[in-house]
Amino acid sequence: MTGIIELDAFIFGIISAVALPLGALLSFGWTPKPKVLASMMAIGAGALLAALTIDLVSVSVEKGHFYPLATGMVAGGIFFVLLNKVVNSKGGFLRKTATTLTHIISKQNRRQKLLFQQLSKVHFFHNLTPLQVHQITPYLHRFHYRQGKIMVHEGDPGDLFFVVEDGEAIVMDDQNNAVKSFLKPNDTYGIVEMMTGITHNYTVIVKQDMHVWVINKESLDRVITFNPALSAEIKDLVTNKIHLLEISSEIPQDKSDKWYNEALEHFEGRKTFPTQSDVNEEIAEHGNPSLAIWLGIMLDGVPESIVIGSSLLLHPTMSMSLLAGLFLSNFPEALSSSVGMKKQKMSSMKILMMWTSIMLVTGIGAYFGNVFFENVDPGVFALVDGMAAGAMLTMIAETMLPEAFHIGGTVTGLSTLGGFLATLLFKVLGN
Repeated sequence: MTGIIELDAFIFGIISAVALPLGALLSFGWTPKPKVLASMMAIGAGALLAALTIDLVSVSVEKGHFYPLATGMVAGGIFFVLLNKVVNSKGGFLRKTATTLTHIISKQNRRQKLLFQQLSKVHFFHNLTPLQVHQITPYLHRFHYRQGKIMVHEGDPGDLFFVVEDGEAIVMDDQNNAVKSFLKPNDTYGIVEMMTGITHNYTVIVKQDMHVWVINKESLDRVITFNPALSAEIKDLVTNKIHLLEISSEIPQDKSDKWYNEALEHFEGRKTFPTQSDVNEEIAEHGNPSLAIWLGIMLDGVPESIVIGSSLLLHPTMSMSLLAGLFLSNFPEALSSSVGMKKQKMSSMKILMMWTSIMLVTGIGAYFGNVFFENVDPGVFALVDGMAAGAMLTMIAETMLPEAFHIGGTVTGLSTLGGFLATLLFKVLGN
């Protein structure tokens, strides 16, 4: 192209990544239908898989460097997973639908396991089998009570049962204007009232912001109606073992642990998808996650810049199939992510600047990747290239394909195949 190989690497890096701001620009005026977007994502994933196979992995294998290549790929995949977790914990998961879903569902599953720990210390639940409790937990809903909010008024019907996840509340005796007790993490409230039908004797005021799990009597009655065995057990608890429902007594730790471990044996994780309110809560929790989102995008893009820089040392000119594969994968990725960022109320200018900066970083990375690899031992070359390939393959498996399947379902398979064949076609045309 220019005759200066390092400058060529920079230019080809820019060309492969110019699809990023182009995809962002398109999202400002067009929101594709889910199946269209899913098909584009899957085509990009297939194209990138073909490019890595044809232009990177196969070349190193043919030159007899399988073992350093494989070592590098494993290391790159592990490095991507670990660094991705760090970035996501700071809010970077908001860069893509797939990473957002994965992060929130994983967090909800951890909360569900924590809930089992809490329930294992509650006599009412402890005297039911874990399988019986699994029938109840879908009706336990998580609520956020802010400081100063009154959770329960004295005289309210006893139709709610609370399990405290975090925060603190004050239990007040209004008649005597006295503090009766405090509710803290893992405490419960309202089980006696709900099971006996009496009204609440005290008022509960939130002292520090709280997250609580709540089940109402109507939901519990619905479960009981369709489960005669559970109904009989609960009636027995109410009529013969009401003293076990007092919150002041404690269950021995070994019995609590045994119950919890049995509950986990039947735990399969959440199958439902997060709601928009779940996403909004995560955004609020992370404040301004723009930097983390940018770092997450860069984490996805840096490996491909290394591949571009090194490929010019393997071929006399830039491989058309590699360039096409990267372009086809970058465009729908930026389009999809930008649509999600708009939903999170991020400004168009900020979105465009983020993708443009990643394009420049890709060009610079390709330049320095070429410089670094110029006189490197072939084994080291294969090792580092393998790390880049491993990171990219892990990224495809963790983000691109799951997102495409979540959005479009059955269109994913054939679209991935189409992207793979498109890259093969560019390889044939290039030759």
